[in-house]
Amino acid sequence: MSERTRAHVFVSGTVQGVYYRATTRDTAREAGVDGWVKNLPDGRVEAVFEGPEEAVESMLEFCHEGSPAAEVEDVDVEYEEPQGETGFEIRYDNSNN
Repeated sequence: MSERTRAHVFVSGTVQGVYYRATTRDTAREAGVDGWVKNLPDGRVEAVFEGPEEAVESMLEFCHEGSPAAEVEDVDVEYEEPQGETGFEIRYDNSNN
């Protein structure tokens, strides 16, 4: 079994209103990755991917493409210590201004 890793990602570009979050959720679930994704007030999408290193890396590759209607300009990744995320969800809280 590969080592578990965690990536905290910020995606910029045309990534809101183009099914980016739903596609990310579905892709992460298929890959067996835990975590969450949400829109930020500044127009970016924030996500956390936690799971086997290969699966998390595949999600990072996905982030550069996103949903078919998305136009990704930049993906900023910070690796963190795994925190035991379970499941993958879309979060709707934008209260961390």
